[in-house]
Amino acid sequence: MRIISRLFLLLLAVMGLGLAIGGGWLLSLGGSPYYLIAGLAWLLAAWLLWRRRRSGALVTAAVAVLTVPWALWESGADFWALFPRLMAPLAVAALALWLVPVGPSLARPRRWRWGGTVFALLFAIGFGMAFMPHGEIKVGTEQAYKLPSGNNEPVNWSAYGRTNAGLRDAPFNQINRDNVSQLKLAWSYRTGDVKPGVDQNTPLQIGDTVYSCTRNDKIIALDADTGQPRWTFDPEAKSPFWQRCRGLGYYRADAPAAAPAGAASSVSTASAQAAAAPEGGVCRDRIVQTTIDARLIELDARTGKLCEDFGNQGIVALSENMGPVKPGFYFQTSAPLVARDLIVIGGWVVDNQMRGEPSGVIRAFSARTGELVWAWDLGNPAITRLPPEGESYTRGTPNMWTTAAYDDKLGLIYAPLGNATPDYYGPGRPEHSEEYASSLVALDVATGRPRWKFQTVHHDIWDYDLPSQPALIDLPDGQGGSTPAVLQTTKRGQLFLLNRATGKPLADVAEQPVTQNGAVPEQKLSPTQPYSVGMPTIGVERLTEHRMWGATMFDQLMCRIEFRQMRYDGDFTPPGLVRAIEHPGNVGGLNWGSVSVDTANQRVFLNDIRVPSVFQLVPRDEYPEFAKKYPTVSDGHGPSAQLGTPYGMYTNIWFSKIGVPCVQPPFGTLTAIDLKTRKIAWQVPAGTAEQLGPLGVKMGLPMPIGMPSYAGTLATQGGLVFFAGTQDFYLRAYDAETGKEVWKAPLPVGSSATPMTYVSPKTGKQYVVISAGGAAYSKQIGDYVLAFALP
Repeated sequence: MRIISRLFLLLLAVMGLGLAIGGGWLLSLGGSPYYLIAGLAWLLAAWLLWRRRRSGALVTAAVAVLTVPWALWESGADFWALFPRLMAPLAVAALALWLVPVGPSLARPRRWRWGGTVFALLFAIGFGMAFMPHGEIKVGTEQAYKLPSGNNEPVNWSAYGRTNAGLRDAPFNQINRDNVSQLKLAWSYRTGDVKPGVDQNTPLQIGDTVYSCTRNDKIIALDADTGQPRWTFDPEAKSPFWQRCRGLGYYRADAPAAAPAGAASSVSTASAQAAAAPEGGVCRDRIVQTTIDARLIELDARTGKLCEDFGNQGIVALSENMGPVKPGFYFQTSAPLVARDLIVIGGWVVDNQMRGEPSGVIRAFSARTGELVWAWDLGNPAITRLPPEGESYTRGTPNMWTTAAYDDKLGLIYAPLGNATPDYYGPGRPEHSEEYASSLVALDVATGRPRWKFQTVHHDIWDYDLPSQPALIDLPDGQGGSTPAVLQTTKRGQLFLLNRATGKPLADVAEQPVTQNGAVPEQKLSPTQPYSVGMPTIGVERLTEHRMWGATMFDQLMCRIEFRQMRYDGDFTPPGLVRAIEHPGNVGGLNWGSVSVDTANQRVFLNDIRVPSVFQLVPRDEYPEFAKKYPTVSDGHGPSAQLGTPYGMYTNIWFSKIGVPCVQPPFGTLTAIDLKTRKIAWQVPAGTAEQLGPLGVKMGLPMPIGMPSYAGTLATQGGLVFFAGTQDFYLRAYDAETGKEVWKAPLPVGSSATPMTYVSPKTGKQYVVISAGGAAYSKQIGDYVLAFALP
């Protein structure tokens, strides 16, 4: 016991010294004096106890007791804020009173042991409470919910968001709140693709077949009831980075159709003849694929064979007319949009490497022939199809890397745009880039010409591009009719609700002043930015030193020091020569998963990420040496050259030294928003820390801390919301009314994909399907497609 007590005192001295040094550093930066005081007190306690003086144990008890009012003053009753502040002082006081013999007789008085027991009990209570949800927002009584009346007739999941409205809603209620607890694995399939990349695929379902794509673009057609493969197709696509397939498209060539108005002259007679309905059913039903090496492919949905009357033997080269394209600098990761007889394509452009990267042109190809019908080159509106001979589409324009939505009645395609590269340096950008960056643009389906636009960020130098497919929602107008609305989520955590016919806000938007400090001298900043004040904002509370966090008080202290060392002036803190905090970070906020919608209750479900980024501009002559300090990254999510500008760039997600986010939990939530009241109906932490731990060591502790969440949600008329994009390895179902978790199933690995559901036309059974290829940032990857059903 004496050896243990001596080791404890050495540890106490080391902890006290670390707190004193770090606390002094923090105080010199204008931060809290607590850590310096606590560190000195622990050093004093260690010295006194080493000399067997009882007062040393009393000092540790005093630190624990006095930490409580300080912690409450800083953070209120927020459990996760209190956790790192209180746990270590409670543990130290308990051990000091239990372990260390004091006085001439080396005895431990009984009252001291009782005192140690009290502190130990408080520690145990605090640790136990870490396994309970905290910070939930509960449903309000003013937000009435009525269970929808479902229809279990089979209907295809024929587009990335089920339909082109992007609602991720299913009319089925066979699986519902009463029986979801009985849901079991019905079948599974392994694709065999465990090459580098991320599985973010939401499968399609057409009739009795499920169509799935892998991270490297292999397509598998599966029997909807058994999961047995019917055919596979491997385009042998390759990219040096960013390998992923979020989804496929589907087109049915039932009958000949006229070319879209305004485009007839661009479709040849031969093409029109080729557009006749296929004979014998060959390529009547077509799977539409875009690849990570910039190809557009159509396959016969029944056989998996290339549709030879499409493009060049089934393939269109999307790199044509784009000018020089370095490997990996332009391709498609998101699902194509199939609208009428058109396939509408944008493209992912590598982030932040250089000026003049490939164009962000949006193009529409004939779904029957593969011929180009129209192009929207926002840098040169005179180009309506092909660029002039010897030229390319305008390089370096904002691009659409996510999936568009489409309203057939209005004839409008809703294209969410990013910003022009380089992402973090604005001088020299052309006027067209400033006009369209980070904007939602409505394009005429027949001509590709813009009808309206709405900009969500002015002069975007934060990589706040629009990441998600818009949701097209019909809002009751109170007079028996409806108003056509479009809901666009953003990395900023702002939700913009617009009239989808006109682009005018349906929920108030206000221009508010933002900081003008910290940018390099030549950097232009917008004095105001648009805020969607008429809708809830998700996960964007202003950061302060008090809101810095850690798994322990020690890494919390380091995060507080880092916060004080960096620039942060609230929203839109600009990148400059001093490292700065971007909050929300450039991964969100709200990212590519989009939303799901309970249309009967006018309720929207979404998931978010609450981990800031840090960024810094580095002068060109200093950049080569600077970049040597960091692992080589070529996709813009690390040190980036920003060639053609005076600066290189560093950006990354902000973690503590032990790999834990530096801001208070939750790091991600699942939220329901009531569109009738424009308020949050409920909000719960997304997932647990079961698969995570400090320094990347898996701790196996299922604390519902709410982890950064990826992919998106699925809503059904069974009163359920399905979600799997957490950092632990589960597919979960939540009660759509309250947010209560009502079911979960373990997955072999995590998932970064959005679930989908269908009713089999053969058996009438409802299935919920998820791709499980690995959670975001997890080293454990897989190749699973899993289907769940009632027994």
